[in-house]
Amino acid sequence: MKPILLWLRRDLRLADNPALSHALRTGRPVIPVYIHAPEEEAPWPPGAASRWWLHHSLAALSRSLEGLGSRLILRRGSSLASLRQLIDDTDADQVIWNRCYEPALIERDRRIKATLKDQGLQVESFNSALLFEPWTVSNKSGEPYRVFTPFWKACCAMGLHDDVEAAAGSITPPARWPDTVPLDQLELLPRVPWDQDMATCWQPGEDGAHQALKTFLTGPILTYKTDRDLPGQPGTSRLSPHLHFGEIGPRQVIRACRHLSAQGAGAVGTASVEAFMREVGWREFAFHLLFHFPHTPEQPLDGRFADFPWRDIRDYAADLEAWRQGRTGIPLVDAGMRELWQTGWMHNRVRMITASLLVKNLRIPWQVGARWFWDTLVDADLAANTLGWQWVAGCGADAAPYFRVFNPVLQGERFDGQGDYVRRWVPELKTLPERYLQAPWTAPAGLVPKDYPRPLVDLGESRKAALAAWEQLKGLSRSGISGMP
Repeated sequence: MKPILLWLRRDLRLADNPALSHALRTGRPVIPVYIHAPEEEAPWPPGAASRWWLHHSLAALSRSLEGLGSRLILRRGSSLASLRQLIDDTDADQVIWNRCYEPALIERDRRIKATLKDQGLQVESFNSALLFEPWTVSNKSGEPYRVFTPFWKACCAMGLHDDVEAAAGSITPPARWPDTVPLDQLELLPRVPWDQDMATCWQPGEDGAHQALKTFLTGPILTYKTDRDLPGQPGTSRLSPHLHFGEIGPRQVIRACRHLSAQGAGAVGTASVEAFMREVGWREFAFHLLFHFPHTPEQPLDGRFADFPWRDIRDYAADLEAWRQGRTGIPLVDAGMRELWQTGWMHNRVRMITASLLVKNLRIPWQVGARWFWDTLVDADLAANTLGWQWVAGCGADAAPYFRVFNPVLQGERFDGQGDYVRRWVPELKTLPERYLQAPWTAPAGLVPKDYPRPLVDLGESRKAALAAWEQLKGLSRSGISGMP
């Protein structure tokens, strides 16, 4: 029998993998292949932290496949050219994959599917990454949603399907395996070893994903509704990178949550489980927006913001570098930026706070911050990253626009009241009394170490300036000068 090429991309798992399940049902030999072609994802090729994760995830998948009598074939270069070469090498007559939803990859996959079909091959694609395909959810007018709550209500009304397929016990190998390149030749790991801390924080791969889910479900999820906002506590799932690389799928997560609720989680626990499932819904919403508004990674969904009076790069370059390094002089922001650099991850509430300081108080374009997160996050996801930055900037799909400005001092006092988070990531402030910890510039002289900087901006004055800029923009829009709706 001729083999089937299973083209793996953001679906690096064996369980609940629709394309793999389809291939196994045919009873034919299956050749799993991963093709590294970052240039095809331009202008958003994987960042440094994502590449680090990808290397270890591919290694884990390769080991799992070998345990089933199979192997992972690696290629580098043009996806279409690589697939054609594999077809010639193996005499495969069918190519299958699970869909990606980034704009550049949608167009690439359409071209590849059409080309291979013209060559007489069978080509099929499946959904492994989402609960709902983005084109299947629309409002009563048939238009895409722009606000989360009605979107999620519509999804829940359609039914959150959680049917999953178990991993296969074996995979039929081909009579002859095609050549593969060594994983190291993909050059995913950093040349300068800055990843030591990341290696202690994460376990990339399908086993790591399931361990992370198990850890979350056996404790933190029961208090998730309240603890998820506390960056100093282990109150979140940390599943985001595993979901991004497809080491676990959303149906598996929903199924596990429902199983926990059915066992009897109590009123508080049930509310927390529902709150977490709602966050899975935010992930769905992000892909919904990216699919229907593919310009938004670079341009605001609210067109008025195309004319927003951002600072010039010649004025903000030094401030941007201080923000990146966690040297803003504002402890909660600095803690978040340092956590990001060392671990490749940042607590979600702190993401909002650090982004707000950059966009609102420093008036640096949100696209600049999005690019930095893209390069440094292990869970850098174009849909979620775009949604998050546009939400904070006030130019995205949200009912509360630009006037939302996070005060990092008040946020720190509310959500890091004991200072656990700040003391961990900004150790030069660990002996500072609690009443000064979130605003060290208010402390008496001599208490704050000399090497900790003063704030880049006055939070109150910069907030006023940001809101004044927004009022100016609204005025231009009303007068018709901007030419935007």
